[in-house]
Amino acid sequence: MKRLLLLLAMTLTITSLIGQEKPIGIVIHGGAGYMNQANLSEAEIEAYEKKLNDALSIGYTILLEGGTSEEAIVAAIKTLEDSPLFNAGKGSVLCNEEIAEMDASIMLGKTLNAGAVAGVQLTKNPITAAQIVMTKSPHVILSGKGADEFAKKSGLAMEKPAYFITEQNLERIKLLKSEDKSEVEPTLPIDKRKNGINDLKFGTVGAVALDQNGDLAAGTSSGGMANKKNNRIGDSPIIGAGTYANNQSCAVSCTGHGEYFIRLAVAHEVSALMIHRRWDLDKAASYVIHQELENLGGKGGLIAMDRQGNVSMPFNTSSMFRAVKTNQGLSEVSIFK
Repeated sequence: MKRLLLLLAMTLTITSLIGQEKPIGIVIHGGAGYMNQANLSEAEIEAYEKKLNDALSIGYTILLEGGTSEEAIVAAIKTLEDSPLFNAGKGSVLCNEEIAEMDASIMLGKTLNAGAVAGVQLTKNPITAAQIVMTKSPHVILSGKGADEFAKKSGLAMEKPAYFITEQNLERIKLLKSEDKSEVEPTLPIDKRKNGINDLKFGTVGAVALDQNGDLAAGTSSGGMANKKNNRIGDSPIIGAGTYANNQSCAVSCTGHGEYFIRLAVAHEVSALMIHRRWDLDKAASYVIHQELENLGGKGGLIAMDRQGNVSMPFNTSSMFRAVKTNQGLSEVSIFK
């Protein structure tokens, strides 16, 4: 009898410990927009999903091994920046001068420390430049030549401008320039646009994560908007607009028409609704995207995670590249609604 009671007690203890497993997880996105499933082959869809899975696995493995949320999101974003499939790093769309001008930011939920770069042209992985601005400088944002020089002096990998240019994006910018398309038109759905580009997506990749210490982090990296005015800066490097993290609420990374996200301070707005109105994560994130952003005329989406491991991924376009994995059983890779 005593042995049976002891065995029962041990079983209850083990069950209790399993139930108390600390939540960890990572969510990534590769941009929202009006990609049409009919215009993507199975091979193309598989290529996108594989790269999203690669980035997700790299970040999640870091979390499983006890790494920080900061380490996880930087590793995941670097993976997407190194791929020509996404509008960040190597696959960045081109500005009017037919070069890549890239933005990135990172924020830590525990300390509210943050770093960002805007308009870099030579730094191979802009997210790492944002990270060193946060960790090795007294500033939050560095831009242009100064940001590239700081990254180089800090020992980051550099590339020539040609490295970031893909044939597809070069053809795209030439088409946009020949038709004199403004940077505002990408907010229109494909069937209302004149240039016939059928794979339009807003330029951003990003990640949010929760680690075993209960700390949140968020990061975003972007090539911006095709045929944008030279030196245009979107929401991706703006803390509170494209990126935000606070352990008291959530971590957020956005993708969409940056001018609208800046005006609404979208990433911070989600956090503010959670803190001041006591809304849960999904209610706050969905309200910002489907009510506030929609009412202003903005298009895009966001990914978000709170300290309980809850996830929200709302978007008001036809598609958003997204993937999530947590130790609470949530695992998904999706593109279309």
